[in-house]
Amino acid sequence: MLENKVALITGGSRGIGRAIAERFARDGAIVGIVWSRNEAAARDTVERIVRDGGRAFALHTDLGTPGDAGHLWAAFDEAAGDLAPGGGLDILVHNAAKGSFTRLEGLAEDEFDRVFATSVKAPFFVTKLALPRLRDGGRIINISSIAATVASPELIAYAAAKGALDAFTHTLAQQLGPRRITVNAVSPGVTLTDNNAHLLTNEPAAAQATARVALGRLGEPEDIADIVAFLASDQGRWITGQVIDASGGTQL
Repeated sequence: MLENKVALITGGSRGIGRAIAERFARDGAIVGIVWSRNEAAARDTVERIVRDGGRAFALHTDLGTPGDAGHLWAAFDEAAGDLAPGGGLDILVHNAAKGSFTRLEGLAEDEFDRVFATSVKAPFFVTKLALPRLRDGGRIINISSIAATVASPELIAYAAAKGALDAFTHTLAQQLGPRRITVNAVSPGVTLTDNNAHLLTNEPAAAQATARVALGRLGEPEDIADIVAFLASDQGRWITGQVIDASGGTQL
């Protein structure tokens, strides 16, 4: 389905990002994995993909810092080598984000700035520099969150950032339509990744979160990866400018 397509996934070493990387590789894509903090996890993800017969490479960029977009694409060209001749790209997935669990009354400006630098500014300018290398008919997929539409006061900065990413999705889809490049966002609910590891041991908290989900369980990274893979494939060619709820029907 994605045979020989070149894909890049920010935050691709763990959780949802890793699941997307592994699914893309199984579908035949050449996968670039951007990591910021955990080199071991990125290397492990690449090794798992290669061991299963796929093609992947890892590159480091500290997203959310000045000049991050330029650094990312320079690192991409160095790391990809012959896997991405000429630096061309078919699929760009913005998965990296910065969380925040502070209500407005306790929110400091520097925390707000870090959230927006990683979750909004980086996707904007990484995409800006990607446009000359993104092939016509390509895909941009942003990983959003239902926090943008389901009120949670302790996530106010994170929710605002994801709302901005949704707006970016709509507008960029209009701009890139003439090039047949689709732009969509996927909006997970509570998903069992490292960030929600406490739910594996805290039964009351897990039960409370599950009770909000129409399908009766919490999400797995593979649930999100399958939706992203559909949007990246030719079957998703007629969907653009959409924010797709991937929460199992949370708080319907």
